[in-house]
Amino acid sequence: MTAAEWLETRLGSAPGELRDRIRSLAAPVRSRTDLPRALAEAGRGALETVIAGHGNRSAALDLLAADALITLALLAQAESDPASLGEWPGSGGIEAATT
Repeated sequence: MTAAEWLETRLGSAPGELRDRIRSLAAPVRSRTDLPRALAEAGRGALETVIAGHGNRSAALDLLAADALITLALLAQAESDPASLGEWPGSGGIEAATT
């Protein structure tokens, strides 16, 4: 299963506009090899867009997408190596991917 296929199987119940935004932000993710890190990096990029914005309602979609991408990063890590999930953010996962 490709990274895009993995993502599609998990976006089914999200609202259409949010699904489209997540797909757009995750488009650079090509490989399943480091999917958790790549999704976390995409989430950080979305969050940086929100922070750099004007704080109006237009930032809401990017904020929701950032949250979804970080959640998906954790899910991908849990699926690939559940034993390390508790350590992942503090041992180079989300922190490293988002710094």
